[in-house]
Amino acid sequence: MARKTATMDPGPGAPAGAVPGLERLPAAPTLFVGRRAELAALRAAAARPASGRCPVLVLAGRPGSGRTVLAARFARTVAADYPDGVLFVRLSAPDGGRVPPARAARLLLEQLDPQTAVPLPGTGEDGRDEPGCVALREALAGLRVLLVLDDVRDAGQVWPLLADEPGCLVLATTAGPLTGIEDIDPVILGGLDRQASGELLADLVGGTRISCDPVGGADLAEACASRPAALRLMAGWLRGNPKIAVTEAARELNRVVGEETAVTGAVAEPAAGGEAAAVASSKEKEKEKGRAPKKKEGERAAKASGAPSAGPAGAAGAAGPGGAAVRGPSGKAAPGKPGEGRAGEPAAAAAAVTESAGDPAAWVKPGPEPAEPVPVPDNDPLLGAFSLLYRGLPAAQARMLRTLTLAPAQTADPRTASALVGCPVPDAAATLAALAERELLGEEAPTADGTPRYRVPGRLYPRLVRLREQEDRPTETELARARLLERLVRLTESARALLDPAAGPGSGQDPLPAPLRLRSAAHAREWLLGERELLLGAVADAIGQGDLDGSAGRLVTALLRALPLTGAAAPTDLYRLHELVLTVAERNGRPRRASAALLNLGDLQASAGRWEQAAAHYRTALEHARRADDEPLCARALESAANCHRALGDAVRAADWYGRALGLRQALGDHAAEARLLARVAEAHTAQRRFDEADREYRAALAVLRRLGDERGLEAVGGALADLRERVDAGW
Repeated sequence: MARKTATMDPGPGAPAGAVPGLERLPAAPTLFVGRRAELAALRAAAARPASGRCPVLVLAGRPGSGRTVLAARFARTVAADYPDGVLFVRLSAPDGGRVPPARAARLLLEQLDPQTAVPLPGTGEDGRDEPGCVALREALAGLRVLLVLDDVRDAGQVWPLLADEPGCLVLATTAGPLTGIEDIDPVILGGLDRQASGELLADLVGGTRISCDPVGGADLAEACASRPAALRLMAGWLRGNPKIAVTEAARELNRVVGEETAVTGAVAEPAAGGEAAAVASSKEKEKEKGRAPKKKEGERAAKASGAPSAGPAGAAGAAGPGGAAVRGPSGKAAPGKPGEGRAGEPAAAAAAVTESAGDPAAWVKPGPEPAEPVPVPDNDPLLGAFSLLYRGLPAAQARMLRTLTLAPAQTADPRTASALVGCPVPDAAATLAALAERELLGEEAPTADGTPRYRVPGRLYPRLVRLREQEDRPTETELARARLLERLVRLTESARALLDPAAGPGSGQDPLPAPLRLRSAAHAREWLLGERELLLGAVADAIGQGDLDGSAGRLVTALLRALPLTGAAAPTDLYRLHELVLTVAERNGRPRRASAALLNLGDLQASAGRWEQAAAHYRTALEHARRADDEPLCARALESAANCHRALGDAVRAADWYGRALGLRQALGDHAAEARLLARVAEAHTAQRRFDEADREYRAALAVLRRLGDERGLEAVGGALADLRERVDAGW
């Protein structure tokens, strides 16, 4: 069915391709209605004069209110004002995971400049000292960039990312108050007004079913709390049941919501929830109930501080009949305007409190990190609409939807979806498209080769996890995860073979089926770089669960071989992979592998000039190597640690560690390493002004090099010895 695009606010948009980064925003829905006052409020707030800091806009709304869609639409309308680009990152995963600011900074830096050298992970006294966050703020200096931070859990995720750059703009979407950032007036989303709700339903359902039954349409909108996501789900249900009247749809939705309320014992007025909600078992729900008094205390504290509270109406302040409220300078909701039925004058509603003066540290404060996200309650009309739609799904579609909760970041293309459910790629592609048509999956930006990609909405994730646990056997779930890992291993090995044909196939398996095959080296490079975050996420998920270490280990090995071949392997990616190798090695009691992983981590730190952190890794590697009774590894760890002491200017400790490494290399009969270490010991003696000892070690190194016939080594060490003697003779 063709759907027309209804909009009550087209707004000025940037020309396609004129501003870099617009393609990163979530795909715009086919239909957009209403939200005039909210868009006007955001525009007015963005136009406020900035005074020495990056302005912050906050868009708050309950799950299903359409806050992400509205944020993306606003970003497109103002993108022309930010010619240096639009950056987008999600700060919570559908399963409730909180994305730390350091990881968000790394993703934003790579979007800003793919060639930038993203700092390795580090720690500081507060989040603003983290190397990645510092690098992001420095990179934004002098630029006009729009940063869209979606699904923020707490202010502690945002404030380390804020640059002291008034030309940039941050738009954050959230389900609750951000009490750690001063001087912000949130735009709070409630439900759509009656006209917009009716228009959305009419265009999505099609025909005359809504226009011929306006009362039924109004009843259905009321049953959905006028929230766009619930309205879309019910429209999908009506399209699948063409003989059911609209009024009957409203009754069915109320019946399902009532049934679920009776089963769970939930109160009639649900608590606010975020898209990052994750309660996958009744035990976790009991824990959540035990936290209810604390949650109420938090809401009272938020009100006392003037911050918004995402309660049942979506705000701590007053809301209009449509459920929306936009804060004014005094913290009160703006008065309603006749005929609008929602927030008041857009210009007045967008006015903000006076900018804080002084040092940025005075206007931004770290807030406490929440223990865990608040779940979407079972009696929410959004989940009632989902239940109605889910019950009518064909078995294959229902299984696909449940199984996609196992995908990395709950995001999948037909290649990975087919592995999860064990079906051909064309069948997986058709099923994914059908689920997206029913509003059960969100469309993401396609892969580098144009393959469609889909994402499980966070608001539906907890319910789908519960359904998967109820309807799928644990062995089926484990098999799906194992198939996914093996599919990713084969794809990664295939990409490596295309990028380095001389290496030959890595897995020794038959070529991939045609729909899965990577066509060329360029295609392989694009696939690896485009899917890098999902590949790393898949490895981290598998190793975190600890039951598929074999498959996860093969994927780590494949990625360590393939990513450097792209020419754009970020040290941070390699660092994460070696950390995962270390986790598996320590868990399985393999000290030799753990020592090798620590040596690689130390090398990455040393290459970044972080000598103290590198030395710590080398010392731990030495302990593991001794436990494994591996003398070559011990010698390598000793020499690497000595290099760190040398770089730090500690000649005494450098000489000691070089000497210990030298003894091991001599015992092993490694004469090339022996000559190198003798020269290093001589350099350390020279730095301590122990010239006789240095002369002796240089001469010993020359003797070894003569036996080896190493002409280049003889020339280098001979030159160093001659320079030493010349300086000593000159009275050094």
